Amino acid sequence: MLSKAFLEKHFSALYFTGFLVGLVFAFVYASNQIIAGDQTQMLHKGYLAAYSGIWTNFGNAASAVGSVPGSLTTWLVAGPLLIWDSPWAPVVLLFALRILSLFLLDSVIKQVFNNPMRLALLALYWLNPWLLYDSLLYNPSYLCFFAALHLWSAFKMREGGNTFLYTFLHILSIGLAMQLHYSWPVLAVLSLYLLYRGMGKVSWLGVMAALLALGLSLIPYLLEYMVNEQLSRESDRYIGYGLVHVYPVLKALLYWFRYASLLFSNKVIAYSEFDWLTSIEWLRMTALYSWKGLIFIVGGLSVLVSVKASWDWWQQIKSKIKRSTSTEVLSDKTLWLKLYAFGAVIGVLVSAALSPITFSYWHLILVYPIALIPMLFAVQKWGSEKPQLMSKIAPLFCVYIIMINLLASHDSIKYSYKVNYADQVEAFLQLTPEKYNLQEHR
Repeated sequence: MLSKAFLEKHFSALYFTGFLVGLVFAFVYASNQIIAGDQTQMLHKGYLAAYSGIWTNFGNAASAVGSVPGSLTTWLVAGPLLIWDSPWAPVVLLFALRILSLFLLDSVIKQVFNNPMRLALLALYWLNPWLLYDSLLYNPSYLCFFAALHLWSAFKMREGGNTFLYTFLHILSIGLAMQLHYSWPVLAVLSLYLLYRGMGKVSWLGVMAALLALGLSLIPYLLEYMVNEQLSRESDRYIGYGLVHVYPVLKALLYWFRYASLLFSNKVIAYSEFDWLTSIEWLRMTALYSWKGLIFIVGGLSVLVSVKASWDWWQQIKSKIKRSTSTEVLSDKTLWLKLYAFGAVIGVLVSAALSPITFSYWHLILVYPIALIPMLFAVQKWGSEKPQLMSKIAPLFCVYIIMINLLASHDSIKYSYKVNYADQVEAFLQLTPEKYNLQEHR
């Protein structure tokens, strides 16, 4: 039984063990990633800069709306390569940012919850396939760090102190996310809600300094944009597409519930082949469909649990979401965190309404850490009301997601035990060795 007393007594050992398990899984995923379009875009920009000195001032091509602005994508690959000439260098940076995201989230969560709930965050975030499945080089993999930085800096702005620094980092989290993915308006709308609701002390000097820094970083991109017509491409989509067609907004809201559930993306759970299990076809297919039946049933039921958690959370905050309410939010850390999550929902809905495309899971992965907040409050409540039941569910949950990670990291549409990341990078570079000036780097 994982009683509260047991979790408190062995907190450090359990946390460290869970942290190591998640980190090992991240490297297993990364080693088994199948190099495809998104990774090749980043690898091309990074190696072109590090090996040939040609820096690309725009990011990866995005769905329907052209390439993302700025050179951050290039720096995330080229920067580590300049320090350590290995395909693993940019992966190490990605995981360093991911570790930092965990500590930023934990530093906020421990202000509101006890140690057992910090372990719940570790399981729900760090060990979760929603996070670990993105252990590869493509833009959305970095977004959870900027979401964590946004939350942490906003929480620090609530406390006061060095508001210039925290405001600067807060605006920077939005602006740098913009240089990686077009989902950044989610954070921008969330910040506007925080401002409207009076949930932090803003340094307007910090705002201006951050905007100036971001503006300077975009000058090379703007110069490139004026002469490179390929940076903006024609599309039959338009701003407001989601609002007109409604379904994109509803789908985006569904992802809010799914991120706190076990109904993972089809890319995680629907494309396994089980060819490693047996060569007997009927046995392989029986095992495969039995497994898929299990994960979709468990996933579907868990969505209902997530909806219930969000419903309870909504009932607690619905009378407090407006600025006109007399409720003091700065002194109430619990209420502040709940309202922060509400601001994220507003950000998701507004972004989905304005977006020219229908979001898929990776478009909104930036909101994934925030979507766990209602579930954390629900787990806390259920743990108090039904401690024996929750002490049984917790280890089953951990075993289940470890099983999912084991399979997804070796047998899914993006990962395979048959490939090796470093070998694929070398093969990619050898396709055009003169472009990357390989003769001087081999």
